[in-house]
Amino acid sequence: MGMPGIDFPGLGVGLALLRDDRILLYRRMKAPEAGHWNIVGGKVDHMEPAERAARREAEEETGLSIGALTFLGQTEQIIEADRQHWVSLLYKTTDFSGEPQLTEPDKLSEFGWFDLDALPEPLSAFTRAVLPLLR
Repeated sequence: MGMPGIDFPGLGVGLALLRDDRILLYRRMKAPEAGHWNIVGGKVDHMEPAERAARREAEEETGLSIGALTFLGQTEQIIEADRQHWVSLLYKTTDFSGEPQLTEPDKLSEFGWFDLDALPEPLSAFTRAVLPLLR
């Protein structure tokens, strides 16, 4: 069967959550790109529409309730260091309620709202890909 992203290219989703010109980023603890700051997201399950996957993953990771999404585009990331290959559909939203939490402390170590002109390092490839689409 194999693992998406590892044994064959995986299909992922990323969601830029924006509030007052700031973006919500979480620091990853696992590959790909452990230690990097990342937009929320994850993999699309078989037979799951990508937009639904983006909302589900974001709600799981943040504890927020998420409404309408806007599709931004797609990115392909081949991360040599982790031998991972992902094609991700990127979305953004300002339509959410609640306050973000650390709901998956086994996967994510910290989070914060960051000004788009003062982002933390290191940034994940997925975050770097979404930034030009937000301008």
